Amino acid sequence: MAYQILVVDDEKLIVKGIKFSLEQDGMEVTAAYDGEEALQNIKEKNFDLVVLDVMLPKMDGLEVCQQTREFSQVPIIMVTAKGEDMDKIMGLEYGADDYISKPFNILEVKARIKSLFRRITAVQLQGEMTSYKDIKVDVQKRYVTVKGEPVQLTAKEFDILYLLMSHPGVVYKREELLSTIWNNEFAGDARTVDVHIRRLRKKLEENPDEPEYIFTRWGVGYFFAEK
Repeated sequence: MAYQILVVDDEKLIVKGIKFSLEQDGMEVTAAYDGEEALQNIKEKNFDLVVLDVMLPKMDGLEVCQQTREFSQVPIIMVTAKGEDMDKIMGLEYGADDYISKPFNILEVKARIKSLFRRITAVQLQGEMTSYKDIKVDVQKRYVTVKGEPVQLTAKEFDILYLLMSHPGVVYKREELLSTIWNNEFAGDARTVDVHIRRLRKKLEENPDEPEYIFTRWGVGYFFAEK
């Protein structure tokens, strides 16, 4: 079955170019040209990924991303003409999985999309269940529960959690997590990792300030509790 992709940008030529290129690779692409149309599409259709511009009429991409995360964990790649690091961190804070700045090469967009799908597929194929205390992870379904209650994680959050849980007690430097999870394709910095760890703790830990699952080795990186 072909991947279902939603491409959102108010510049129709950009949408047309991305749509044509992805369809050449066998993907099925739906186009939207403003934030409200994008959100409506996400609510009505089960997409495999959303390519979402930040600057949109009616509702900006950050708000679309934030509202989407209230009901869906579909992978989201944010696109913007802005290049400031803080804009990138903001996008990730709102629940984006990756970030591309304009102007971009269409080959870069395709590489990011394919890399994200490869990571998801690789984890799913392992077909494992793993758990620790109140956390249970169904790797095949990419489904996480804490005390029996489902926890909605983004694609990157899930990948980080699974990596850390799979190697309890092993300290991963921020740079190692960037390299492993983002596959050297995200031009961000270590703060990106900090943002994701902070979000994970809020979702998993009863008290994020006194974690029992994901710990910090100050000046080095992060590790999962030893089982």
